Amino acid sequence: GRRASHWLGLAEPWLAAALALSAIGLVGLPTWKKGFIALHHRILNINALMSVAVTGALLIGQWAEAAMVLVLFTLAERIEAHSLGRARNAIRELLSLAPESANVRQADGSFRSVPASEVTVSSLVRVRPGERLALDGSIMEGHPTLDESPITGESLPVDKSPGGAVFAGSVNQGSEFLYRTTRAASDTTLARIIHTVEQAQASRAPTQRFIDRFAAIYTPTVFAIALLTALLLPLLFGVTWLEGIYRALVLLVIACPCALVISTPVTIVSGLAAAARSGILIKGGTFLEQGYRLTTMAFDKTGTLTQGRPAQRAWHPLDSALGEPARAELRALAAGLASRSSHPVSAALTRAAEADAVTPLDVSDVQELPGRGVVARQGERRVWLGNRRLMQQFAVPDDTLEARLAEHEARGETLVILGEESRPLALFAVGDPLREESREAVEALHRLGVTTLMLSGDNPASVAAVAALAGIDEAHGSLLPEDKLAMIEARAVRGPVGMVGDGINDAPALARADIGFAMGALGSDAAIETADVALMDDDPRRLADFLRLSRRTRTVLLQNIALALGLKAVFMALAFTGHATLWMAVFADMGASLIVVANGLRLLGMLPDASPGLGYVRKVGERRSSKAKIGEKAEFTGCK
Repeated sequence: GRRASHWLGLAEPWLAAALALSAIGLVGLPTWKKGFIALHHRILNINALMSVAVTGALLIGQWAEAAMVLVLFTLAERIEAHSLGRARNAIRELLSLAPESANVRQADGSFRSVPASEVTVSSLVRVRPGERLALDGSIMEGHPTLDESPITGESLPVDKSPGGAVFAGSVNQGSEFLYRTTRAASDTTLARIIHTVEQAQASRAPTQRFIDRFAAIYTPTVFAIALLTALLLPLLFGVTWLEGIYRALVLLVIACPCALVISTPVTIVSGLAAAARSGILIKGGTFLEQGYRLTTMAFDKTGTLTQGRPAQRAWHPLDSALGEPARAELRALAAGLASRSSHPVSAALTRAAEADAVTPLDVSDVQELPGRGVVARQGERRVWLGNRRLMQQFAVPDDTLEARLAEHEARGETLVILGEESRPLALFAVGDPLREESREAVEALHRLGVTTLMLSGDNPASVAAVAALAGIDEAHGSLLPEDKLAMIEARAVRGPVGMVGDGINDAPALARADIGFAMGALGSDAAIETADVALMDDDPRRLADFLRLSRRTRTVLLQNIALALGLKAVFMALAFTGHATLWMAVFADMGASLIVVANGLRLLGMLPDASPGLGYVRKVGERRSSKAKIGEKAEFTGCK
């Protein structure tokens, strides 16, 4: 004990012992306790090795060594734990999506607000414009336009008519309507998604930290060698039993991989910080460590590979001989009609007209026909703008027009036709455009040897068209949330799978995937909180950055193990031959610790800083503060 006290520059060994025990008592007791719990359950992990080595160091009077190893290890563990962020709140977020009450018709014909959980099947419910549906059902009266993206992932609002099925969680973007409930609140499509998320999170195999997998081999080996030392030295070399046990304890203290234990969290935290500076927020070191294993990356379509809102893709006058002034007048007329409609598809035409500096023509006597389009007067003529159903009211399409319509529909586009009286004049195609970065992101993943897959609730024609544009290997459309989950589970048999999504309908698949990635800026709260990684600038190219960082992290971890154990091996050999004193081993261990920490810190400079970075998290939070999420959103990153 005297050597240790001199090393600390203290005159009295009892002072060194008191200080060491104080440090262990204040900081390291939980870690020490965890190690003995692991031993009790016959689990030989890194905590078990730490606890035995520290106990050994105390028994042989190496107070400073015992305190230093335990305090540094606890500190490193705390740093890593802090970076893991908060537990996920996905289930609570999903529950808040469906309203708690519904306007139900009573026996006397009046409507009264009733808690959703008390509404019986076959009740008649009224939904006003802008309201969210509380239960699943079937439309009885009205032609609403519903945003079903939370449930199906469909990018464009859906026009409904009597007899059409509606889902809890959808938003009425059109006129008031009545529907008859077909399921109780506990059995809606949304409730089934919630249940599926819970099951998926429970069924995912727990990923084991690299350090624990290593410790599972290293710890029993070190114990076996120490035990042999304690037994064989007295039996074969005539050393006293006390000396044999002392040598075994010295061996355990030397073998305790302090450098290794410290280097792992430092490496991981460096990687997490590098990722965060690049706009990739990783919810735990395990996901960064495991990322290199991914063999397949599955993508949702809407809002992930595409921009997630309708845009005008093309327009054609149906009379190809028209000159420029006449073409400009058609655009102006379409813009005038579109600006008088509340439909999101009309809004796409209005935005395109504004972008091209088209001045809308004034129209009068405007009549909006729910689920069809807009009819109005422009001067003496009657003009209209809407879908196929509206066109069929006024005109019979010829073969040329039918061929054109079919061509756009095959690409999964929504069509809007402009006409006057009984004559169609122009055709506008609206779709959800591919993000500019998507093709580049998919190519980067292919270069890293990752297979790509698209899973979408959108119609198969649209999904196939986007997959072809993006260069995706395999695409599937018309999938419900449970179908996406089933496909992820089927793929997981072949190898670890990543899932990238932005909506509530992606939450079960994100929860089940080995690593779930959410779009952080425009993604739903449920998706972000179910996922393991959030891409804060919504740039899919960050996926390849994440994989490269994960592979680099693994390389650094392997280098650190080699460095730490290489130095250990040298000093253990010297200890066996009697040339190494314990304080030399401690000094060498500290040297190794500094080397591996410096090596781990190199990861900080690996990824370029993204302009969004961490400040962007706050901007996103502020922009979304209507959902009261800023505190939670920032906190999971550990960078509030």
